[in-house]
Amino acid sequence: MRQVIIVPEEEGGYSVSVPSLPGCFSQGETIEEAITNIREAIELYIESMIEHGETVPDDVEVQVIRI
Repeated sequence: MRQVIIVPEEEGGYSVSVPSLPGCFSQGETIEEAITNIREAIELYIESMIEHGETVPDDVEVQVIRI
């Protein structure tokens, strides 16, 4: 299981990133669509890492602080 960050965009929809997989991003018009899309992006990202002989990182601990 990976932690993701979902951010509502001013122009509509949501962007999603994965802190433990730098560069793994996606988006969707709804939260549900954004989650579906990031699941696919995570799978493809990890498949690519394995194909290239890279080590797949464990998930990272994320602390949320609102300022």
